[in-house]
Amino acid sequence: MNRPRLYLSPPHMSGREQYYIQEAFATNWIAPLGPHVNAFEQEFAATVATSHALTLNSGTAALHLALILAGVGSGDEVLVSTLTFSASVNPIVYLGARPVFIDSERTSWNLDPALVVETIERKVAQGRPPKAVIPVHLYGQSVDMEPILSVCDRYAIPVIEDAAEALGSSYRGKAPGTFGKAGIYSFNGNKIITTSGGGMLVSDDADFITHARKLATQARDPAPHYQHSEIGYNYRLSNVLAGIGRAQLEVLEERVQARRRNCTYYQQTIGDLPGITFMPEAPWGRHTRWLTAITVDPVRFGADREAIRLALEAENIEARPVWKPMHLQPIFAHYETVGGVVAEDLFDRGLCLPSGSAMDSSDLERVVQIVRSVHRP
Repeated sequence: MNRPRLYLSPPHMSGREQYYIQEAFATNWIAPLGPHVNAFEQEFAATVATSHALTLNSGTAALHLALILAGVGSGDEVLVSTLTFSASVNPIVYLGARPVFIDSERTSWNLDPALVVETIERKVAQGRPPKAVIPVHLYGQSVDMEPILSVCDRYAIPVIEDAAEALGSSYRGKAPGTFGKAGIYSFNGNKIITTSGGGMLVSDDADFITHARKLATQARDPAPHYQHSEIGYNYRLSNVLAGIGRAQLEVLEERVQARRRNCTYYQQTIGDLPGITFMPEAPWGRHTRWLTAITVDPVRFGADREAIRLALEAENIEARPVWKPMHLQPIFAHYETVGGVVAEDLFDRGLCLPSGSAMDSSDLERVVQIVRSVHRP
């Protein structure tokens, strides 16, 4: 335990962040908002090729606002991936709506488009179409969006993309998060770029972003005094943190390449072990490998994924199981689930290995040696 802690996905600063922070201090644009916020929004929109972007204090806030503006309310149903983090689901419940959890498919580990189509058709026939669909782009890889967009367009169901984990990836040459009515991104400390905490809401609909901007700033009406005609939220990001985001955005492609190199190293050094399988890279786009995720067949490998995790932890190395499906979470267990077997299997056997973009060969080799040591022929 004397060796330095090796984290799953720690922040990785470029050095340019300090320049933007100093500029914010020198001009006294500390908070609220300011030039870095405006520039970050413009630069981010250009990076993902969308028309409008709104900087917020979290991806969760972005999803909350998007659902509000999509008209989601009490008693509505929203289809969402079951294999995800709870932040993809909590805003649905904030609004009194009901999540309907959709199972994964094995090509990308993301929600199964065939199940989405089947569920929408069934619910439309029953006279209760879903109010929205939230595809979650998992671990840096895009959902297969075309079938989902097609059925949602047919029934005028808004698609709100959760691309919190997928900045820098692609789907048929376009950025995930830019296909639906709106998309959200996260800049939490473990993401591929970070503002320490923060998020972004994007859309090609100018009115959508204008309204979201108002709601995110306590819904203040345009008046010389403080006047409010709807409920608002304190969801904006400070100018200082937006400066950090600008510097991080400048090195996004470097971070993607570093994470993909990590995955390649793991594939070359433990991919020969029986029972070890890597999360596939789907044929429709680029996987950033934000996290390198594997599954472990305990019979073939000679140990389960928990044995690997505990062996890594004993050497001061962080690894984590794949997301526990939302339909298995105590707080969400009473909601409808479509399928679930694939997501449950990925959770049972899945493990995320250290994937930080600042890792060097010695860091990677620490992980590899331990994984290989756990294998029992």
